[in-house]
Amino acid sequence: MNEWKDLFIGGEWITPESGRHIEVISPHTEEPIGRAAAAGTADVDRAVAAARRAFDEGPWPRTDPAERVAVIRRLAALYGERRDELAALITAELGAPISFAERAQVALPWSMMSAIADIADGYPWQEKRPGVYGQDIVLRREPVGVVAAVIPWNMPQFLTVTKIVPALLAGCTVVLKPAPESPLDALFLAGLFEQAGLPPGVVSVIPADRDVSAHLVAHPGVDKVSFTGSTAAGRQVAAACAANLTRVGLELGGKSAAIALEDADPAAVATAVRFSGMGMAGQICNALTRVLVPANRVDEHADALAATLSALKVGDPTDPRTEMGPLVAERQQRRVREYIDIGVREGARLVTGGTGLPEGVERGWYVRPTVFSGVDPSMTIAREEIFGPVIAVLPYRDEDEAVRIADDTEYGLAGAVFTADTERGLGVAARVRAGTFGVNQGYSMDPAAPFGGVKASGYGRELGREGIEGYLDIKSISIAAP
Repeated sequence: MNEWKDLFIGGEWITPESGRHIEVISPHTEEPIGRAAAAGTADVDRAVAAARRAFDEGPWPRTDPAERVAVIRRLAALYGERRDELAALITAELGAPISFAERAQVALPWSMMSAIADIADGYPWQEKRPGVYGQDIVLRREPVGVVAAVIPWNMPQFLTVTKIVPALLAGCTVVLKPAPESPLDALFLAGLFEQAGLPPGVVSVIPADRDVSAHLVAHPGVDKVSFTGSTAAGRQVAAACAANLTRVGLELGGKSAAIALEDADPAAVATAVRFSGMGMAGQICNALTRVLVPANRVDEHADALAATLSALKVGDPTDPRTEMGPLVAERQQRRVREYIDIGVREGARLVTGGTGLPEGVERGWYVRPTVFSGVDPSMTIAREEIFGPVIAVLPYRDEDEAVRIADDTEYGLAGAVFTADTERGLGVAARVRAGTFGVNQGYSMDPAAPFGGVKASGYGRELGREGIEGYLDIKSISIAAP
């Protein structure tokens, strides 16, 4: 049993004033595997106050950027030494297959730390610019202040790193609020922050429920909120930030389309769909969940998807051979099953999968990988974010209609196109309204490339130099000409 009795606030481990805790349930066994301290609103106030002092009075924002880079490199070294422990913890906590946890849940954020530090190492924190009227202009890029980072449960370490590391490199102080489904890995990371030698108050970690999150994002002591979660929650966060004119970055939901052109290989498309989200049972915001195919190749593509996804080994996430584990919670399992029932009722053809447990699985919050064909763009399963292993195959007549269908959604997070003609693929990518896109692959989370969405998928960017700039203000200084 993993147990964390305290919160990490102001550089110290502190018993929560709320006296509450979070019981963490295994999605595989449906039994408790850990307990974590749960913050209340008084704990939020304490964490924000510590971050405020560390920013307004402490050394971190005034430290040379090269020294901040050195701290992050030290953190990356500590992280690397503990990554096997962290992967096993995430597998127990979230049901992520251990092979996926090692690769994507831990190794990816570990590599991101060093990559983002490299970007910061060469970043122009100050530059001179000649003024139009003969004066000199100096531009300083300065930290925005206290950041509230609100993290969902599906990719907790990756999303934490892509928020906290750029914020710290920019010179900000951070209050991290992980989801109640994933408090254990966040508190584990807090211990590494402590070992890395960050000044007190620069990072606080306070697991909490949604009501406490609302108190944090509306807090007048916060200068920026960085939020990843559902679009519905994102709208509430944006409204709360508007009241205080708090800066906010939102990475929200998606209903991403994979457009298979006439010359696309159905097996290659199916493989890309599998890798875009099935490692977390479809619980990935930029997963390719709508597959748009030529009307005369629908069966070919549906069969390839069915063959690929039904061959996945689903079950015990601690087994290295497992390729897909359970959903994170019983409510999530129930939600996905309801969407599958809706798809059948609305007339879509169930090619594989369904609401039953996978073969050989007797308990746990599992759903079989599911493929629907004959899906109309107006159907619920083609429009709403399911956040589970459910794929909808939609036919199109020509490229123009494919682009129209891809854009016929409130979301605009990601997408992909598959074709033997890369230049044609780039042309399609330019036409679809989305923040990120892949050609002959799902979108790759490259640390050099900014990631984020448009429309109801949010605004702001993470990763790349743009990810650091999201935590900076620009100060312009004009110097009188001699």
